[in-house]
Amino acid sequence: MLKSSISVSRTRRQSNAMLSRRRFLSSLGISSFAGASLQPPLNFVFLLADDLGWSDLSCYGADLHETPNLDAFARSAVRFTNAYAAAPVCSPTRASFLTGKYPARLQMTTWHEAAQTPPLDKPVIPPKVRDALPLEEVTIAELLRRRGYATGHVGKWHLGTATHYPEAQGYDVNVGGTLWGAPQTYWYPYTGSRRYGGEFRYVPGLRNGRPGEYLTDRLTDEALEFVKAVSNRPFYLNLWFHTPHTPIEGKPAYVAQFKEKLRPGLHHTNAGYAAMVKSLDENVGRVLRYLDESGLADRTVVVFASDNGGSVGNFDGQRNTTNFPLRSGKGSLYEGGLRVPFMMRWPGLSRAGATCEEPIVSNDLHATVLGADLHDGLNLQPLLRDQVARLAREELYFHYPHYYETTTPVSAIRTRRWKLLEYLEDNRLELYDLPADPAESNNVAASRPEIANDLRERLHKWRVSVNAPMPTSPKMRG
Repeated sequence: MLKSSISVSRTRRQSNAMLSRRRFLSSLGISSFAGASLQPPLNFVFLLADDLGWSDLSCYGADLHETPNLDAFARSAVRFTNAYAAAPVCSPTRASFLTGKYPARLQMTTWHEAAQTPPLDKPVIPPKVRDALPLEEVTIAELLRRRGYATGHVGKWHLGTATHYPEAQGYDVNVGGTLWGAPQTYWYPYTGSRRYGGEFRYVPGLRNGRPGEYLTDRLTDEALEFVKAVSNRPFYLNLWFHTPHTPIEGKPAYVAQFKEKLRPGLHHTNAGYAAMVKSLDENVGRVLRYLDESGLADRTVVVFASDNGGSVGNFDGQRNTTNFPLRSGKGSLYEGGLRVPFMMRWPGLSRAGATCEEPIVSNDLHATVLGADLHDGLNLQPLLRDQVARLAREELYFHYPHYYETTTPVSAIRTRRWKLLEYLEDNRLELYDLPADPAESNNVAASRPEIANDLRERLHKWRVSVNAPMPTSPKMRG
């Protein structure tokens, strides 16, 4: 009986593996059957903004910013309105995009520089966590390179020191990807030490620049050069902009333009930040135009997203942005820290101009590219076909056991209706009815204890299942 069970189990695993492979090959436009007619494989271009808030684009409700190219892209793609970063800060979300795993499972729950140096003077002591994406994790780039893809990374990396740079994670080309989370400056030569504690920073791989050159433009130049060089074969490209992360340095002419637009009653009021968003939009437009003009658009999947909610902190005495109508921002597990713009255009599959309200998370990109549910991610291709479809998932989980200017250590669970936050200093609960209260202004944990307790139990079980790193009391740390 045992041998029979093992045989059945092995057969099922083999069958599932074959099915996953067929789904993967099908998603790339390649038949898995010998002798079948081969279709050209799809290319993948992943455009990622840094600290761009959910409402920072016109198509998501911005009132000062101008984003005509991204708005046009939204009209050609599926726009997700309940898309979430897996973490409220950059490094763990980027790891989740690449691996399809929750940051807590990866033991990567905060950004690189802070991972190993938790503060020791707080009510609870955050855990030390991984400061680099483990080399044993298999990234999208590694999987696609095994199948003949050219793989390139341009821009921000922030997933470890040199032994963990993009070249070690499946990328043939790396331009600008380092351990750092922000550039010293957006102006050539992109070097200096007047910020970040006197540390000297630079952006490698950008030779032969010129005075007045702007980093967002130059990274796009490099990305387009990569595409031109490899367009005779399938390719996968990360163009991971630093924009609009601090330092807030917009082009002066654009800053002046947005200062002229300022008026009472606007939610967005930072002309420098608006200028950076304008440059981001222009460069997304450059990529999209090149794909159109080169004939690549009809076989290239394009994804645009942000790595976490907009930063509501101050730079040079002015608040960076607002995530209105959402609460708070980067670092927080409120909606303003987690919900992000996310759009995807998949030739022959996505419906132009459609809007999808189904909750999704950054983990899902990995599964979507591969065409099958995998790890902690779900394949979003059914939502690209049918925007009112539902995924086979009841909840999303978030875990940030660290301090930030917007939060104390906290975990959260979100279902289609409810969102529960559990603060880890004192186990305080907050419960919000998101469809009725997207601003999370009315905590109903006390009036709906049965829902709060159920969600807390599910959250605790999930934390155990992924071995989530937890804060400790100062006494326990000795």
